[in-house]
Amino acid sequence: MMTNRERALRLLHYQPVDRLPAVHFGYWRELLFEWAEQGKISMEIATKASDGNAYDQELDKLLGWDFCWTCITGARMGLFPAFTPEVLEVLADGTERRRNRDGLIERFKPGVVSIPSEDGYTLHTREDFETLYRPKMQFSADRLPSSNVIEALKNGQKPDRPWGLNVGSVLGDIRSMLSVIGLSYLMYDEDETLLADIVDTYADMQYECVKAMLETGISFDFAHYWEDICYNSGALLSPDIFDELCAKHYKKRNDLCRQWGIDIISLDCDGVTRQLLPTWFDNGVNTMFPIEIGTWGDQFEAARNKFGQGMLGVGGMDKTAFLKDKKAVDAEIERMKRLASLGGFIPCPDHRLMPGSSFELVQYYTEEIKKISL
Repeated sequence: MMTNRERALRLLHYQPVDRLPAVHFGYWRELLFEWAEQGKISMEIATKASDGNAYDQELDKLLGWDFCWTCITGARMGLFPAFTPEVLEVLADGTERRRNRDGLIERFKPGVVSIPSEDGYTLHTREDFETLYRPKMQFSADRLPSSNVIEALKNGQKPDRPWGLNVGSVLGDIRSMLSVIGLSYLMYDEDETLLADIVDTYADMQYECVKAMLETGISFDFAHYWEDICYNSGALLSPDIFDELCAKHYKKRNDLCRQWGIDIISLDCDGVTRQLLPTWFDNGVNTMFPIEIGTWGDQFEAARNKFGQGMLGVGGMDKTAFLKDKKAVDAEIERMKRLASLGGFIPCPDHRLMPGSSFELVQYYTEEIKKISL
Protein backbone atom coordinates (compact mmCIF):
# COMPACT_ATOMS: atom_id res chain seq x y z
CA MET A 1 0.00 0.00 0.00
CA MET A 2 1.28 3.45 -0.91
CA THR A 3 1.72 6.24 1.60
CA ASN A 4 -0.07 9.55 1.12
CA ARG A 5 3.25 11.20 0.34
CA GLU A 6 3.96 8.62 -2.36
CA ARG A 7 0.50 9.01 -3.88
CA ALA A 8 0.77 12.78 -4.13
CA LEU A 9 4.28 12.84 -5.54
CA ARG A 10 3.54 10.06 -8.03
CA LEU A 11 0.44 11.88 -9.28
CA LEU A 12 2.42 15.06 -9.87
CA HIS A 13 5.02 13.05 -11.80
CA TYR A 14 2.46 11.33 -14.07
CA GLN A 15 2.87 7.96 -12.37
CA PRO A 16 0.07 5.48 -11.49
CA VAL A 17 -1.32 5.32 -7.95
CA ASP A 18 -3.43 2.80 -6.05
CA ARG A 19 -5.98 5.56 -5.30
CA LEU A 20 -6.43 9.30 -5.19
CA PRO A 21 -5.54 10.97 -1.90
CA ALA A 22 -8.25 13.00 -0.16
CA VAL A 23 -6.60 16.43 0.10
CA HIS A 24 -8.00 19.64 1.58
CA PHE A 25 -7.11 23.30 2.08
CA GLY A 26 -8.49 23.97 5.55
CA TYR A 27 -11.64 25.71 6.82
CA TRP A 28 -13.15 29.03 7.75
CA ARG A 29 -13.10 29.18 11.55
CA GLU A 30 -16.82 30.00 11.51
CA LEU A 31 -17.52 26.64 9.88
CA LEU A 32 -15.67 24.81 12.62
CA PHE A 33 -17.75 26.63 15.24
CA GLU A 34 -20.90 25.62 13.31
CA TRP A 35 -19.84 21.99 13.37
CA ALA A 36 -19.03 22.20 17.09
CA GLU A 37 -22.47 23.65 17.80
CA GLN A 38 -24.00 20.80 15.76
CA GLY A 39 -22.10 18.28 17.89
CA LYS A 40 -19.99 17.04 14.98
CA ILE A 41 -16.65 18.04 16.53
CA SER A 42 -15.42 19.30 19.88
CA MET A 43 -15.18 22.99 20.63
CA GLU A 44 -11.49 22.39 21.37
CA ILE A 45 -10.91 21.28 17.76
CA ALA A 46 -12.97 24.21 16.48
CA THR A 47 -10.88 26.66 18.49
CA LYS A 48 -7.42 25.19 18.06
CA ALA A 49 -7.28 23.48 14.64
CA SER A 50 -4.78 25.06 12.24
CA ASP A 51 -3.27 23.75 9.02
CA GLY A 52 -1.47 20.51 9.81
CA ASN A 53 -1.41 20.73 13.61
CA ALA A 54 -2.54 17.90 15.90
CA TYR A 55 -6.13 19.20 16.10
CA ASP A 56 -6.29 19.53 12.32
CA GLN A 57 -5.07 15.94 11.98
CA GLU A 58 -7.73 14.79 14.44
CA LEU A 59 -10.34 16.55 12.30
CA ASP A 60 -8.86 14.85 9.23
CA LYS A 61 -9.63 11.47 10.80
CA LEU A 62 -13.24 12.45 11.57
CA LEU A 63 -13.86 13.70 8.03
CA GLY A 64 -11.73 11.17 6.15
CA TRP A 65 -9.10 13.52 4.74
CA ASP A 66 -5.60 12.20 4.16
CA PHE A 67 -3.83 15.53 4.64
CA CYS A 68 -3.86 19.32 4.16
CA TRP A 69 -1.79 20.50 1.20
CA THR A 70 -0.69 23.80 2.77
CA CYS A 71 1.57 22.29 5.42
CA ILE A 72 4.82 24.10 4.75
CA THR A 73 7.89 25.08 6.71
CA GLY A 74 10.20 28.01 6.25
CA ALA A 75 11.91 31.04 7.67
CA ARG A 76 10.14 34.20 8.79
CA MET A 77 9.64 35.63 5.32
CA GLY A 78 7.79 38.85 6.13
CA LEU A 79 8.71 42.09 7.86
CA PHE A 80 11.01 41.31 10.80
CA PRO A 81 10.36 42.58 13.30
CA ALA A 82 6.80 43.25 12.25
CA PHE A 83 4.94 46.41 13.20
CA THR A 84 3.23 46.27 16.57
CA PRO A 85 -0.53 46.03 15.96
CA GLU A 86 -2.39 49.00 17.39
CA VAL A 87 -5.87 50.54 17.43
CA LEU A 88 -5.63 54.00 15.90
CA GLU A 89 -9.23 55.11 16.27
CA VAL A 90 -12.64 53.86 17.41
CA LEU A 91 -15.50 55.28 15.35
CA ALA A 92 -19.00 56.12 16.61
CA ASP A 93 -20.48 52.79 15.46
CA GLY A 94 -17.74 50.81 17.23
CA THR A 95 -15.67 50.22 14.10
CA GLU A 96 -11.97 50.13 14.89
CA ARG A 97 -9.23 51.46 12.63
CA ARG A 98 -6.19 49.30 13.31
CA ARG A 99 -2.64 49.21 12.01
CA ASN A 100 -1.66 45.58 11.43
CA ARG A 101 1.72 43.83 11.48
CA ASP A 102 2.42 44.86 7.87
CA GLY A 103 1.72 48.54 8.54
CA LEU A 104 -1.60 48.36 6.69
CA ILE A 105 -4.52 50.26 8.25
CA GLU A 106 -7.76 48.23 8.33
CA ARG A 107 -11.33 48.67 9.52
CA PHE A 108 -12.87 46.05 11.80
CA LYS A 109 -16.62 46.39 12.13
CA PRO A 110 -18.33 44.69 15.11
CA GLY A 111 -20.23 41.55 14.12
CA VAL A 112 -18.90 41.42 10.55
CA VAL A 113 -17.19 38.14 9.68
CA SER A 114 -15.05 38.82 6.63
CA ILE A 115 -11.68 40.06 5.53
CA PRO A 116 -11.28 43.55 7.04
CA SER A 117 -11.49 46.49 4.64
CA GLU A 118 -8.37 48.47 3.77
CA ASP A 119 -8.40 52.04 5.09
CA GLY A 120 -4.88 53.33 4.66
CA TYR A 121 -1.23 52.38 4.68
CA THR A 122 2.09 53.46 6.15
CA LEU A 123 4.47 53.23 3.18
CA HIS A 124 3.89 56.36 1.09
CA THR A 125 7.31 57.79 0.32
CA ARG A 126 10.98 56.96 -0.17
CA GLU A 127 11.61 58.19 3.39
CA ASP A 128 8.95 55.81 4.75
CA PHE A 129 10.64 52.94 2.96
CA GLU A 130 14.17 53.79 4.05
CA THR A 131 13.33 54.46 7.71
CA LEU A 132 10.38 52.14 8.46
CA TYR A 133 10.50 49.27 5.98
CA ARG A 134 13.97 48.61 4.59
CA PRO A 135 15.35 47.74 8.08
CA LYS A 136 12.56 45.15 8.43
CA MET A 137 13.41 43.57 5.05
CA GLN A 138 16.91 42.36 5.91
CA PHE A 139 18.04 38.75 6.25
CA SER A 140 19.33 37.46 9.57
CA ALA A 141 19.74 34.01 11.09
CA ASP A 142 17.00 34.94 13.57
CA ARG A 143 14.50 34.42 10.76
CA LEU A 144 15.15 30.64 10.73
CA PRO A 145 13.15 28.16 12.83
CA SER A 146 14.62 27.03 16.12
CA SER A 147 17.41 24.45 16.04
CA ASN A 148 15.05 21.91 17.66
CA VAL A 149 12.52 22.30 14.85
CA ILE A 150 15.22 22.08 12.20
CA GLU A 151 16.71 18.92 13.71
CA ALA A 152 13.32 17.25 14.03
CA LEU A 153 12.47 17.93 10.39
CA LYS A 154 15.97 17.07 9.24
CA ASN A 155 15.74 13.68 10.93
CA GLY A 156 12.49 12.82 9.20
CA GLN A 157 10.01 13.49 12.00
CA LYS A 158 7.29 14.55 9.56
CA PRO A 159 3.71 13.33 9.04
CA ASP A 160 2.72 11.20 6.03
CA ARG A 161 2.24 13.93 3.45
CA PRO A 162 4.39 15.88 1.01
CA TRP A 163 6.50 18.41 2.88
CA GLY A 164 6.67 21.92 1.47
CA LEU A 165 9.19 24.71 1.74
CA ASN A 166 7.77 28.21 2.10
CA VAL A 167 9.55 30.27 -0.56
CA GLY A 168 7.61 33.43 0.22
CA SER A 169 5.99 36.04 -1.97
CA VAL A 170 7.49 38.34 -4.59
CA LEU A 171 4.64 40.86 -4.79
CA GLY A 172 1.66 39.53 -2.80
CA ASP A 173 3.16 40.49 0.58
CA ILE A 174 4.02 43.94 -0.73
CA ARG A 175 0.42 44.37 -1.90
CA SER A 176 -0.60 43.45 1.67
CA MET A 177 1.67 46.18 3.04
CA LEU A 178 0.56 48.86 0.58
CA SER A 179 -3.08 47.94 -0.06
CA VAL A 180 -4.34 47.70 -3.63
CA ILE A 181 -4.72 51.49 -3.72
CA GLY A 182 -1.24 52.13 -2.37
CA LEU A 183 0.33 49.67 -4.82
CA SER A 184 -1.51 51.32 -7.69
CA TYR A 185 -0.29 54.80 -6.71
CA LEU A 186 3.26 53.63 -6.16
CA MET A 187 3.51 52.17 -9.66
CA TYR A 188 3.12 55.69 -11.03
CA ASP A 189 4.80 57.66 -8.26
CA GLU A 190 7.19 60.50 -9.05
CA ASP A 191 10.00 58.29 -7.73
CA GLU A 192 9.94 55.78 -10.58
CA THR A 193 12.47 53.46 -8.92
CA LEU A 194 10.81 53.22 -5.50
CA LEU A 195 8.50 50.26 -6.16
CA ALA A 196 11.29 48.35 -7.92
CA ASP A 197 13.60 49.02 -4.96
CA ILE A 198 10.96 47.71 -2.55
CA VAL A 199 10.41 44.55 -4.62
CA ASP A 200 14.15 43.93 -5.07
CA THR A 201 14.97 44.49 -1.39
CA TYR A 202 12.20 42.19 -0.21
CA ALA A 203 12.99 39.52 -2.81
CA ASP A 204 16.71 39.50 -2.01
CA MET A 205 15.92 38.91 1.66
CA GLN A 206 13.54 36.07 0.84
CA TYR A 207 16.09 34.46 -1.48
CA GLU A 208 18.57 34.35 1.41
CA CYS A 209 15.86 32.83 3.63
CA VAL A 210 15.17 30.08 1.10
CA LYS A 211 18.88 29.42 0.63
CA ALA A 212 19.42 29.16 4.39
CA MET A 213 16.49 26.74 4.78
CA LEU A 214 17.79 24.50 2.00
CA GLU A 215 21.24 24.50 3.59
CA THR A 216 19.83 23.11 6.87
CA GLY A 217 19.59 19.68 5.24
CA ILE A 218 15.82 19.33 5.64
CA SER A 219 14.36 17.30 2.77
CA PHE A 220 11.53 19.12 0.97
CA ASP A 221 9.13 17.64 -1.59
CA PHE A 222 7.86 20.91 -3.04
CA ALA A 223 8.29 24.66 -2.80
CA HIS A 224 5.33 26.95 -2.29
CA TYR A 225 4.57 30.65 -2.86
CA TRP A 226 1.69 32.75 -1.53
CA GLU A 227 0.98 35.43 -4.10
CA ASP A 228 -2.57 36.87 -3.93
CA ILE A 229 -2.25 39.43 -6.69
CA CYS A 230 -5.40 38.72 -8.76
CA TYR A 231 -9.15 39.21 -8.29
CA ASN A 232 -12.29 37.97 -10.02
CA SER A 233 -11.57 39.81 -13.28
CA GLY A 234 -7.84 39.29 -13.59
CA ALA A 235 -4.53 40.70 -12.35
CA LEU A 236 -4.38 43.67 -9.98
CA LEU A 237 -1.68 45.28 -12.13
CA SER A 238 -0.46 45.25 -15.70
CA PRO A 239 1.01 41.84 -16.62
CA ASP A 240 3.88 43.70 -18.31
CA ILE A 241 4.71 45.62 -15.14
CA PHE A 242 4.40 42.43 -13.10
CA ASP A 243 6.78 40.64 -15.45
CA GLU A 244 9.29 43.49 -15.35
CA LEU A 245 9.26 43.71 -11.56
CA CYS A 246 8.99 40.05 -10.61
CA ALA A 247 10.09 37.58 -13.30
CA LYS A 248 13.80 37.68 -12.43
CA HIS A 249 13.07 36.96 -8.77
CA TYR A 250 10.90 33.91 -9.51
CA LYS A 251 13.60 32.54 -11.81
CA LYS A 252 16.40 33.08 -9.30
CA ARG A 253 14.47 31.48 -6.44
CA ASN A 254 13.13 28.59 -8.52
CA ASP A 255 16.52 27.84 -10.05
CA LEU A 256 17.88 27.56 -6.52
CA CYS A 257 15.13 25.12 -5.53
CA ARG A 258 15.84 22.94 -8.54
CA GLN A 259 19.53 22.90 -7.70
CA TRP A 260 18.45 21.25 -4.44
CA GLY A 261 16.27 18.69 -6.22
CA ILE A 262 12.86 20.36 -5.76
CA ASP A 263 10.95 20.04 -9.04
CA ILE A 264 7.41 20.79 -7.81
CA ILE A 265 6.91 24.52 -7.26
CA SER A 266 3.36 25.56 -6.43
CA LEU A 267 1.84 29.00 -6.09
CA ASP A 268 -1.29 30.12 -4.27
CA CYS A 269 -3.02 33.02 -6.00
CA ASP A 270 -6.75 33.63 -5.73
CA GLY A 271 -8.90 34.97 -8.55
CA VAL A 272 -8.44 34.79 -12.31
CA THR A 273 -4.74 34.08 -12.81
CA ARG A 274 -4.43 33.50 -16.56
CA GLN A 275 -2.78 36.89 -17.30
CA LEU A 276 0.09 36.16 -14.91
CA LEU A 277 0.53 32.44 -15.62
CA PRO A 278 3.11 33.07 -18.39
CA THR A 279 5.42 34.96 -15.98
CA TRP A 280 5.11 32.24 -13.37
CA PHE A 281 5.38 29.28 -15.73
CA ASP A 282 8.21 30.70 -17.84
CA ASN A 283 10.24 31.33 -14.68
CA GLY A 284 9.85 27.99 -12.95
CA VAL A 285 6.48 27.84 -11.16
CA ASN A 286 4.76 24.69 -12.42
CA THR A 287 1.87 23.93 -10.04
CA MET A 288 -1.38 25.89 -9.83
CA PHE A 289 -3.00 26.00 -6.40
CA PRO A 290 -5.79 26.23 -5.29
CA ILE A 291 -7.33 26.67 -8.79
CA GLU A 292 -10.46 28.52 -7.71
CA ILE A 293 -13.63 27.77 -9.67
CA GLY A 294 -15.77 30.64 -8.35
CA THR A 295 -17.58 32.53 -11.05
CA TRP A 296 -14.72 32.22 -13.55
CA GLY A 297 -14.77 28.51 -14.37
CA ASP A 298 -12.15 25.79 -14.54
CA GLN A 299 -8.78 27.43 -15.12
CA PHE A 300 -6.65 24.29 -14.88
CA GLU A 301 -7.67 22.54 -18.06
CA ALA A 302 -7.25 25.75 -20.06
CA ALA A 303 -3.76 26.21 -18.59
CA ARG A 304 -2.85 22.59 -19.31
CA ASN A 305 -3.97 23.01 -22.92
CA LYS A 306 -1.82 26.13 -23.22
CA PHE A 307 1.33 25.11 -21.37
CA GLY A 308 1.29 21.33 -21.79
CA GLN A 309 2.12 18.60 -19.31
CA GLY A 310 4.60 20.82 -17.52
CA MET A 311 1.64 22.59 -15.90
CA LEU A 312 0.59 20.69 -12.76
CA GLY A 313 -2.36 21.35 -10.47
CA VAL A 314 -3.67 20.89 -6.93
CA GLY A 315 -7.24 22.02 -6.29
CA GLY A 316 -10.10 22.72 -8.67
CA MET A 317 -12.96 21.05 -6.73
CA ASP A 318 -15.91 23.44 -6.35
CA LYS A 319 -16.33 23.61 -2.57
CA THR A 320 -19.83 25.11 -2.90
CA ALA A 321 -21.05 21.56 -3.61
CA PHE A 322 -20.77 20.97 0.15
CA LEU A 323 -23.51 23.57 0.64
CA LYS A 324 -25.88 21.70 -1.68
CA ASP A 325 -26.56 17.98 -1.86
CA LYS A 326 -25.11 14.60 -2.75
CA LYS A 327 -25.94 15.07 -6.43
CA ALA A 328 -23.77 18.20 -6.56
CA VAL A 329 -20.92 16.41 -4.79
CA ASP A 330 -21.21 13.44 -7.18
CA ALA A 331 -20.92 15.82 -10.13
CA GLU A 332 -17.73 17.28 -8.67
CA ILE A 333 -16.30 13.81 -8.02
CA GLU A 334 -16.88 12.86 -11.64
CA ARG A 335 -15.26 16.09 -12.80
CA MET A 336 -12.28 15.54 -10.50
CA LYS A 337 -11.90 11.98 -11.82
CA ARG A 338 -11.73 13.30 -15.37
CA LEU A 339 -9.21 16.02 -14.52
CA ALA A 340 -7.08 13.57 -12.54
CA SER A 341 -7.04 11.24 -15.55
CA LEU A 342 -5.12 13.96 -17.44
CA GLY A 343 -2.21 13.34 -15.08
CA GLY A 344 -0.23 15.79 -12.98
CA PHE A 345 -3.32 16.81 -11.01
CA ILE A 346 -4.51 16.27 -7.41
CA PRO A 347 -8.17 17.08 -6.61
CA CYS A 348 -8.66 19.43 -3.66
CA PRO A 349 -11.42 21.88 -2.67
CA ASP A 350 -10.69 25.18 -4.37
CA HIS A 351 -10.26 27.09 -1.10
CA ARG A 352 -11.05 26.85 2.60
CA LEU A 353 -14.43 25.26 3.28
CA MET A 354 -17.01 27.93 4.03
CA PRO A 355 -19.73 28.25 6.67
CA GLY A 356 -22.79 26.18 5.78
CA SER A 357 -20.77 23.24 4.45
CA SER A 358 -22.29 19.89 5.38
CA PHE A 359 -20.12 17.69 7.61
CA GLU A 360 -21.74 14.58 6.14
CA LEU A 361 -21.22 15.68 2.52
CA VAL A 362 -17.54 16.27 3.22
CA GLN A 363 -17.31 12.77 4.69
CA TYR A 364 -19.09 11.38 1.62
CA TYR A 365 -16.68 13.18 -0.72
CA THR A 366 -13.58 11.86 1.03
CA GLU A 367 -14.95 8.30 0.98
CA GLU A 368 -15.73 8.44 -2.73
CA ILE A 369 -12.58 10.24 -3.89
CA LYS A 370 -10.46 7.55 -2.23
CA LYS A 371 -12.19 4.88 -4.31
CA ILE A 372 -10.67 6.27 -7.53
CA SER A 373 -7.48 4.62 -8.78
CA LEU A 374 -5.37 5.79 -11.70
